Formats: sequence, C-alpha cells, structure tokens
Amino acid sequence: MCTAVAYKTKDHYFGRNLDYEFSYNETVTVTPRNYPFRFRRMGDMPNHYAMIGMAFVQEDYPLYYDATNEKGLSMAGLNFPGNADYKPEDPNKDNITPFEFIPWILGQCATVSEARDKLSMLSLFKEDFSPKLPLSPLHWMISDRDESIVVESVKDGLKVYENPVGVMTNNPTFDFHMLNLSNYMGLTRNEPVSRFSDELALIPYSRGMGAIGLPGDLSSASRFVKAAFTKLNSISGESESESVSQFFHILASVAQQKGCCKVEHGFEYTIYSSCCNVDKGIYYYTTYENSRITGVDMYREELDSSTLISYPLVQGQQIQIQN
Repeated sequence: MCTAVAYKTKDHYFGRNLDYEFSYNETVTVTPRNYPFRFRRMGDMPNHYAMIGMAFVQEDYPLYYDATNEKGLSMAGLNFPGNADYKPEDPNKDNITPFEFIPWILGQCATVSEARDKLSMLSLFKEDFSPKLPLSPLHWMISDRDESIVVESVKDGLKVYENPVGVMTNNPTFDFHMLNLSNYMGLTRNEPVSRFSDELALIPYSRGMGAIGLPGDLSSASRFVKAAFTKLNSISGESESESVSQFFHILASVAQQKGCCKVEHGFEYTIYSSCCNVDKGIYYYTTYENSRITGVDMYREELDSSTLISYPLVQGQQIQIQN
C-alpha cells in the first residue's frame, strides 16, 4: 500500500511512501516541455509544463507514480484495489486512461482549481498500457500550495473529494477516512487531562500519553490517522534542511518494514520515500536500502528539450564512519 502527504513550511512539499512487495526499477524522471505525450483518445500534447517525479519508463513513456510540474502542482497515484472502477469509452467525455492521468493533469494545469475544471469533463476509461502491463487499480491525490483533492473512479462514477488533511492512503474510499478521524478526536500532543471520573485523581505517568490510542499498525485506515496526526502536529523550521528532514520523518512514521506485512508474493515494504520541493523543483528520495537523502533538481536539466531524462535510484546503504 502507500501514503501520500502535502506539507508546507516556507516552501511547499509533496511526496509519498511507495509500499509494495517488489520494485519495477523505477527512476526519477524529468519530462521536459517538448516531450510529445500521445494520448490514446485525446490526441497529442507536443508542448506542456515540464514535470519531475518517480516513473517506470516503458517504450519511452513515463508511467508516473507521483510527479510535480514546474507550476507547483503535484499528483500521486496510490493503490485502490476492489474500489477502482474504470469505465468504457464515453463519447461525451475526455477519455483518459489511468496511466495517462498524471501527464494529462500536470501537463496543462497549474493549480488544483484548473485541475477541477479538467475533471468535470474526465472519464478514466479502461485500456491497458500493453498486454504485459495491465492497469493498476488506483486513486489519486492532487495538491498545490493551498489545497488538496482526492480523485476516485468508482462504480458510481468519478468522485472528487476536498482533502483538508493533505494526506491519502488506500482503501476504503476517502470519505471513510475523513469520517474515521472523528474516532480519534480526543488525541492530543499535550499532556492529557483526566475525564475518567471526578472521584479519581488520575495523573499521567509518562510523556506522550495524550496520544494513547493513536494507531500503529500497517492498515491503510491506521496509516491515514497516524500520518494525519503526525503531519498536522508537526513543527519544523523553514530551512530546506529542516523542512525536508521533517517531511521524511512524517513519512517514516507510517513506513513498512520487511517481514511485517506478508502478501502472496513476499512481504510488502516501503520501496522508496519521496519529498519534492514543489517551489524549487527538487525531487528528494530515500530507498529501503539507502536512508541517505538523494536529490534531483529539475531546473538543472534542459527543460525545452524533447527527450526524457531518467536517474536510476541510488541503492545500498551509505554509512559514514566518523573516526
């Protein structure tokens, strides 16, 4: 499964954990302004906003997991099995396949407001990338500096939810996660005050007891609550170092370790964590084997070119011996 987060200090940051049982050898990929996107039903987009993110590149096409464009709009697709429902082609809609969704929005939208306008005419239609690469069941979080939304294509149609938390995980649908937060409204980062009984003088015996009941398991519902509480109570300085460090700490609070979540083909774990400074176009990441933060700066590339630029992930722990 996965967790996505939007976070703001002086600059705005967007990123996610990718939790899965194996990697597709994804790369940090920059799509410059003149790379020609060729959509299955909507023609070509020869010119568009440049973008950077994590992608599995196949047949010279970036299958983005998450990305940010040069205007500061970000988007991530997270697993949504059992709920995602893609539609037949609709002649009255803009028919975009799910694997085209991120380029379609980020290529031409600068804000969440502009994305909403595109969504009003959108149908996510069912067409695989290739026989060997069927569609993944996904839902998406879209964020700019000021707001976030969640987009879900379900049996009832395309749902767009306001996301005041700036967090997204997986199943169930997003409206459940927002309602579920009410179960935890008593949590606090402050020292708790006893309401147990007027007849008992109960006192805290440890720091942190205001958050007793905060979930710690790996389910998507629990990760949503944990990430929301951590993010909304998070305090960071405004420097790039402090902000990026704090963002990765937020993601680490819901990271998955190998061996703790057994699935059919092995164990699910956090393959990578990402944090993009969307104001500066710098995409930072760590991997399961390498906790050192690595960055790729979109603006150091030739953004008026037509060729994809990809950087393989730096793997293997990098340990600095101090003495």
